[in-house]
Parts: sequence; C-alpha cells; structure tokens
Amino acid sequence: MKYSLIYLACLSSSALSIAQQNEQIEKIAVTYKQAYRGDIPQKHMPQSIEILDSTVLDQKGITQLQDALDFSASISRKNNSGALWDSFSIRGLSGNENMPSGYLINGFSGGRGFSGPRDVSNIEYIEVLKGPGSALYGRSEPGGTVNIVTKKPQFDQQGELKLSLGSDNFNRVEGDYTNSIGNTTALRVNGAWQDSDSYRDDVYTHKKVITPSIYHQINSSTSITYEFEYVDLAQLFDRGIVVLNDNFNTVPSSRYLGNPNDGDTQVYSRGHQVTLNQTINNEWSLVLGANYQSSTLTGFSSDAELSPSRQSLFNDGRTLTRQQRYRDYEVNDTSLKFELSGHIDTAGITHHLLIGADAYKYDLRTALSRYRGGNGTYTLDIYQPNYNVARPEVGLLYENNEQQKAYGIYIQDQMDLTDKFKLLVGLRFDSVDQDILETKSGVLSSSSESQISPRVGLVYELNNAVTLYSSYSEGFLPLSGTDASGDPFGFEYSDSIEVGAKFNYQSIEGTLALFDATKSNMLVADPVNVGFSAPIGKANSQGVELDLSTYITDTTKFNLSYAYIDASTANDIINADWGVPIQKGSPLVNVPKNNLNLTLSHQTAILGKELELGASYQYISERLGDAADLTFNLPSYQIVGIFSQLNLTEYTKLNISVNNMFDEEYAQSSYNALWVYPGAPTQFKMSLAYQF
Repeated sequence: MKYSLIYLACLSSSALSIAQQNEQIEKIAVTYKQAYRGDIPQKHMPQSIEILDSTVLDQKGITQLQDALDFSASISRKNNSGALWDSFSIRGLSGNENMPSGYLINGFSGGRGFSGPRDVSNIEYIEVLKGPGSALYGRSEPGGTVNIVTKKPQFDQQGELKLSLGSDNFNRVEGDYTNSIGNTTALRVNGAWQDSDSYRDDVYTHKKVITPSIYHQINSSTSITYEFEYVDLAQLFDRGIVVLNDNFNTVPSSRYLGNPNDGDTQVYSRGHQVTLNQTINNEWSLVLGANYQSSTLTGFSSDAELSPSRQSLFNDGRTLTRQQRYRDYEVNDTSLKFELSGHIDTAGITHHLLIGADAYKYDLRTALSRYRGGNGTYTLDIYQPNYNVARPEVGLLYENNEQQKAYGIYIQDQMDLTDKFKLLVGLRFDSVDQDILETKSGVLSSSSESQISPRVGLVYELNNAVTLYSSYSEGFLPLSGTDASGDPFGFEYSDSIEVGAKFNYQSIEGTLALFDATKSNMLVADPVNVGFSAPIGKANSQGVELDLSTYITDTTKFNLSYAYIDASTANDIINADWGVPIQKGSPLVNVPKNNLNLTLSHQTAILGKELELGASYQYISERLGDAADLTFNLPSYQIVGIFSQLNLTEYTKLNISVNNMFDEEYAQSSYNALWVYPGAPTQFKMSLAYQF
C-alpha cells in the first residue's frame, strides 16, 4: 500500500504541475459519440435501456462490475468460475456457462477475455441494452448486452484521490486526474490498487488496475482518443461450499473447501482502444475505431469432484473428494469498426441513417490439466479441514486452440413518418470463419457461416410524456468446441420480440417492457455419442420489466427495478454433463422468476454540511441450482443495505456503506450442489475522497 500511495502522490504532483502551466489555455468543449447509436434520442429508440451511473456506484461503495449489475433486475448472476470472472444472464438467457459473459466497452467487445472481475474505477456509466439488437451490435445474446462507457479526458482540471477501508481487511486506493496539455490535447489517468481478504476463509485478492487515456483535437471537426488498460490480479480460486440433502447450512458460508497451498490464480490483461471521430457537417458524422485486448489466466485449484460414483462425500457425509486442476488460458482479441451516421430528408420524411462495418480476429487457447482420483484420494474433511496435504501431479486433459475471423456490414434507417410515428428497419450481414485445433489429439476442425439478421421497430409518441414502441430482431453466435466427429458446433440462433412504453411525466421517469426471446442450437449432450455434446437444444424466455425513477420530494429520490422472467427449455434435451433427460419447459439454471431492487435516497444537512442518506433492498426468488438436477433449488433471499455521503469540506467527502445489514445467509449462484457460491455476510465499507 505504501508504494501505491507514493506512486499516486507522484502522479498527482506531475499532473498538478502540468495544470499550472496550462491555467490560461482556452478550454475546448469535448464530446464523445457513442457507437451504434447514430443521432437517435434514447426516447425514440425501440428498445429498453437502463443506465447505471458511476455516482450511484460510488455512493454505495461498489468496486466491481458484477455488484453494479445487481441493481438491474433484468440481470441474474451465473457460475463465476471460482470468482475469477463476471458471469451473468440478461432476461434469463446467457452464453457459455464455462466462459466469461460478453459485454461491450465503448461499443467494442470487451468481456470475452480472461481479465478477471471488472473494476469500476474507470467507468463513467453502464448501459444495460435490453433485447438483442443483433442487426446492429451483431453476435449478441437475445436477452441484451451491457455496454461500459469509460471516463474520458477533459480539458478542465479535475481530480480525485480516494482511500477505502472495510470488512475483511479491505484496503483500496483510487486515483483519477484529467487536464489539458497544450491547446488541443487532454489526458486522463485513473486506476486502483486493492488488497483484501474475504468473508471466505483463506481467500484473498491483490489487484492493480491502471487506465490512462489521451484525447487530441486534430482540427475543428476531427478528434482522436486513445485508451489503455492494465490489469494485474492475483486471487485464490474458490468454488464455494457444498450442500448436502438441500441443507444450505451443511458448512458455514465462510468454509473454504479448496487448498490454500494452490496459491495464486494469476490474471494479466492489457487493452488498447483508439477511436477517431469526424464531424463531416451538421448532419453527418464518422466514427473509426480499433481495439486490441490480450489476457491470460493461469493457476491451480482444488475443486470438488462432481461425479457421484467418485465422490466420497455421498458415502460418509464428511469426506470430500476433489480434483486438482491447472488452467492455462489465453485470449487475443482484435476488432475494427467503421460507422457513418446522419440524417436526410426525402418526400417529407426524415431518415436517420446508420451505415457501418466491423471485423474481428479472436484467438482463444484453453488448456486444462487435472488429477482425478476415485473415492479416498485427494480428500478433505469438510467439518475439520486439514489443508496440509500433498498436492497430486496433474496431466493434460485437453488443449483447444481456436481462432475466429469475422466481419459484419450493417445498415439501419429510422424514419420519422410523422411527428408521432417512427419506423426503424435494419439489416446486418455477418460472415464468420472458425478453426479449432485440439493439440493433444491433433484434430483440426473448421467451419464457416454467413448470416443475415433483420431488425424492425416501431415507435409511437403518444404525447410528450408517453412513448410506445415495439421491435423484432434476430441474431446468432459462433459456438466454441467440436462434436463427436470433430466438427465445430456451428452457431446459436436467436430471435426476440419486445413491446413497451417509455414515460416521463413531471418527476416520474421509466420504462415498462414485455418480451419474448428464443435461442436455438444450444449445446446439450449427444444422446448417441455418450460423452460428447451436440448443438440441438432450445430455450425460451418471456416476461415483463419495470424500471422507474422518481423524486418523492425535492430532496428524496426513489428507484425501482423489477423483472418477472420465465426462462425454460423449449424442447426435450439431454443434459450435456451427465446425460440426464431434461423435459421441455424445465427452468434454466440461476434464473429467478422474480427480481426486485429498490433504492431510496434523501438529501439533507447536518451542522451545515451536505448529507445524503440512502437504503437499498433486493429480493431474489427461488431458482434452479443445477441444470442436471431439477430438484435442487437455491432459496429466495432479501438483502438490505444502507449508505451515506457527507461533504466534510468543499473538496472532501466521506462515504459509509453497510451491505446485508441483517446478515442474511444466501447463495449467490450455483453450478451444482457441490459448487454453490455463498453470498457475503454483513459488509462495512468506508471511504474518504479528496476532489479538486
């Protein structure tokens, strides 16, 4: 911590020196254009969009993306793979359970690498773009996608240094500084250093995140922005607890069932993003961009054996048989983007046009080595754990080297037919080539696919307060892996329909949406070739969402996010892991039917100091905990939190937050009854920030 403080102090000193040299420089107003958006106001877009602002996250002491997404009821937590990545579903539908969830960073793909749970230190705000929008975003899940908008350089000097302390030896330092360099260039440097233990015994996190960026105004109509991201994370791999006979108190939620001697699972990530914005005239603009991300995840873990025939725990109720695993994962992801947007008037109709193209090259290497013993080998007493046992030697199970190359071309036209009616039509063409080499067997497989995805939407502005909309869109995703014949799985296809209303009356603002989405070609077990998978499954999700924000009084704000989601299999399938038959209409794992989040905040003053007090409430209903066992469900739970922010001086503020203040015991997510990830008990966090 000492070295981090010195580093941040030096950084602030250098930045302040630059600021003093440029005090008299005329400032340039900087604007940043969002990709895939064109010039259409959010009010007139035929889809539901939820915004999570960084100010709110700061007040509640949130430091990780996954915790921020809990405030959207449309999003559910999924298997987090030892707490080493973000995994979630939107509207009940998600991608590969054994890979991180995909999301966008400033419109570029950013979540499909191994960069660890994403830190919020450089997030300006988060967009939850519901519905697929596949004709525009391309290769997305039908439930929607998350777009992270990062903090950008500004020409006016701004800065913050924040120190945070909390439960379980939570220690964190954050720094953020932006200012001009000369007349046409601005920089920003922000980042975080974190060192903490956990409510889970022996588990720890050591993290460093640095995200510098620079903006340059080439001329009055052209600008370029470069952003860099550095992540260094060391963490103990943690599969969670075991649940026997539906007893969620089998062991304390703090009990670690891995092996502390496994040491660090190490994550390294580097990201580069360049965006050129060109204003052609008052009606048209151009965006060019490139993004490159590389990441690795390496380390050992001791995971509970899931096969009943090999698991001693089912015999004596206390001896847990484990696997020793070693992961060596690597991703290199390069993408390019071109987008032209503007509007023209023809025959009394205004056309808001969006014309673009994008391409990517995605290299994925996943190598897994393991030791898998039978009953009585590499075990742990779950009630009296002894971690001083020899770790067995692992052998290579598989190594997949996959490369995807793809490009897409899209065009969208939103027409103002009348003052009240808007019609959106869009079309996207995608072409994907995929090569997969399994190095242990030497099997090489290749596939290619081209797909046209349409999008149609209708918007009706009922009056100044209410806008009605409906939309339909299709999409697809390439699937990683091969079947029994060594052929690639191909692609996962989806379609979605949504109708809704956006309202803004006096102090009440929100969106009500009804949706129905289906995805096909899901990976399930091959009923003929036991031990292999085949892309034959379907899933459907339908429901209703309500997002609402209002001021009860001039100083009291209320936010509500609610989702009812009925997500289930759409045909009879066989589970991919155990060959268990799953009937049509069976629920999808980790998806609650009811998800509710409420937040209330009130601004007041104490001793002449501005004070904001608030409380949050989250309710998650019962949900399936194992895709192969329809009798295993995670119980419903309720979480209450409180937070406060006191402005001590003009430049200094104090934040205090308490999450799960009634110490509710609950399960966040699950993969199996032996891999259940427990929620945190009461957590306290305090931060002191100096802003200038």
